[in-house]
Amino acid sequence: MENIELLANAIILQAVKDYRHTYSPQTRAEIKRFFRSEWFRALTPLDGEMLITRLENERNDYTMGKIIAISNQKGGTGKTTTTVNLGIGLANEGKKVLLIDYDAQGSLTQCLGYPNPDELSVTISSLMEKSINEQPTEHGEGILHHSEGVDFIPANIELSGMETFLVNTMSRERVLKNYLSQIKDNYDYVLIDCTPSLGMLTINALTAANEVIIPVQSHFLPAKGLEQLLGTVAKVKRQLNPTLKINGILLTMVDGRTNLAKDISQLIRKTYGSNIKVFKTEIPLSVKAAETSAIGKSIYSYDKNGKVADAYRNLTKEVMDNEQRTKHKSEIIR
Repeated sequence: MENIELLANAIILQAVKDYRHTYSPQTRAEIKRFFRSEWFRALTPLDGEMLITRLENERNDYTMGKIIAISNQKGGTGKTTTTVNLGIGLANEGKKVLLIDYDAQGSLTQCLGYPNPDELSVTISSLMEKSINEQPTEHGEGILHHSEGVDFIPANIELSGMETFLVNTMSRERVLKNYLSQIKDNYDYVLIDCTPSLGMLTINALTAANEVIIPVQSHFLPAKGLEQLLGTVAKVKRQLNPTLKINGILLTMVDGRTNLAKDISQLIRKTYGSNIKVFKTEIPLSVKAAETSAIGKSIYSYDKNGKVADAYRNLTKEVMDNEQRTKHKSEIIR
């Protein structure tokens, strides 16, 4: 009996090793079929689907298509501004970037030069609906291009109905993940501008993501809302996406002239900094940053020498440096 168990473990470990090291989609597909087979269930009590999810997320950390959710259930924390300027900052560094507007208000879409998002016929909502109905999407369908070097998928008011639509959908938490699996490998980074809630849309974004960046205003004590979001991230990690990580907490709209902003910055770093990365970069309060949404440009185009542009350049470097450290650790482990 012991020899049979050793043989079973050796077979599974070899399959995991082959999955990690192969460059062949066909080989990965064959190994996935093994993990989903009756034979696999006879060999081990391990959950084959969970193992596939873990290996896929591990592979995503190591290859292209890093998906980062920019999330906070409170509105007005700088999620959209961060998504735009971090995304274009990464593009300026030579990375291929896709931004996803995942808010029914269509704020990201408007910031990227489409002031009337409700007039767009193809949005993230319609693409998710196609995925639910197992309908094929054409290459590049719904993906728009911005002049500063990023692609993006727009959103409009139709996304507000998706929350209800998902309630009766099979594997409802994985709809966005399933859609993004078709396109993410065309990009180095996919950034999701999440809706300001902790509903099913946000659960979808966290299930699809490799990492989360949490923008937090420095105007007031954000502890209660931050704790709720951290609790949701932890729950998604336990139940749906075991390799989900928090990339960092980002302080935004920081008014360096006030003691309150300094106190809040110190409090957040003291409270969370030992367990969660708090970015060294702080995004300063700026009227010009708010004005960029009305003209369809990033802060780099609108005020390239300003303090906000400098801050987002520094944030971009922090994110890329973190990526390099993660890859280095993965290479050592592998």
